Amino acid sequence: MLDPKFIRENTQIVKEALKNRNYNFDFDSFLDLDEKRRALIQETEALRSEQNKLSDRVKVLLKEKQDPKPTIEKSKEISRNLDILEETLKNLKTQFEWQLLNIPNIPHASVPVGDISCNKIIKTCGEERKFGFKPLTHIELAEHLDILDFKRASKITGSNFILYKGLGARLERALINFMLDLHVNEHGYKEIFPPFLVNRESMTTTGQLPKFEEDMYRLKSDDYFLIPTAEVPVTNIHRDEVLEEEQLPIYYAAYSACFRREAGSYGKDTAGLMRVHQFNKIELVKFVKPQDSYDELEKLLLNACKVLELLQIPYRVVLLSTQDISFSAAKCYDIEIYSPGINKWLEVSSCSNFEDFQARRGNIKYRPQAASCKPHAEDRKQKPEYVHTLNGSGVALARLVAAFIENYQNSDGSITIPSVLRKYMDNKERIAPGL
Repeated sequence: MLDPKFIRENTQIVKEALKNRNYNFDFDSFLDLDEKRRALIQETEALRSEQNKLSDRVKVLLKEKQDPKPTIEKSKEISRNLDILEETLKNLKTQFEWQLLNIPNIPHASVPVGDISCNKIIKTCGEERKFGFKPLTHIELAEHLDILDFKRASKITGSNFILYKGLGARLERALINFMLDLHVNEHGYKEIFPPFLVNRESMTTTGQLPKFEEDMYRLKSDDYFLIPTAEVPVTNIHRDEVLEEEQLPIYYAAYSACFRREAGSYGKDTAGLMRVHQFNKIELVKFVKPQDSYDELEKLLLNACKVLELLQIPYRVVLLSTQDISFSAAKCYDIEIYSPGINKWLEVSSCSNFEDFQARRGNIKYRPQAASCKPHAEDRKQKPEYVHTLNGSGVALARLVAAFIENYQNSDGSITIPSVLRKYMDNKERIAPGL
């Protein structure tokens, strides 16, 4: 969330950000609410101070054997007024905190202003494959090879779920292990295997709640949520903690299943692996010093792109506009891969810098190192500051599987396994019927 003090002192910046996002929020009402809240806090504190003085006065009167009753009655009257004011203040604080949680992050100055048409392709890597035959879609290939079963998945659960079979299941597992090994061994991330259920506070920290609750799967009896991404549990590892500066940066890589209701996806392309309710993903999460966060975003992007370069799948990087970045992000790059069978570019990663937006919601701080010239340890203690958090998919399935099998298909309907994956698939060179 944004700092309330920053909002009060920079109302035009916040208004402009809301306008650039095309975000519907009654900002003037929020400012009025904040003014009433702060005035009521001052009034309450003044009454409480007066009550304390009266309590001290009663003690003096009793010691001096004077009648304390008028003073006691006045104190009781203040106490009654305080009860009313505190109940009103409690309600105002609840309204204020709710509205504050519904204000999105401020886009970075480098983010293009406008809708999705203002997104900028900043990099393209790899050539689209030229086929000597008409390429099949991943749906056709999966049915031919019997590696995915959409009909039975629908029977087991419902529409837009996936059942991986045989070498399809093995391919999914191979891609997961390949990506984890790459990020842990080559890019320096620490592997995490998080819970797939989180509480409401965890979802609020990363910005999924309260705004996007309808898109989440919730266990009503426990008020737990199935995670939409490993970003949620991994970011909350350090909730309500103060890290030391020498601990930063912290890099985590996590595999998880991801669950999304996709409540707003009616009418969108949902065939095959395009838009599913459960999918697997490798998530990369960073906790960094504020001054380093935009350099760390570029490194994060390179880490995610490396997956596709090693798999030799054509991709492009898109800088998202103010109306296309997520609620919590200050800046975001999408990575899209080309899927020739369906002739589409598919998003497989979003790499985002949230600055201190999530850290404020989750109370995640670090203590800067003091100047070494100060002689005493107590003088070297610095006031904790909020870290900056970043995350990106490194990368997401199932769209990666769709593009993978379409790019590596052969004229006989088999799929070539690139050398980088073969050690994860018993050194098989192809996925073909009967193998």
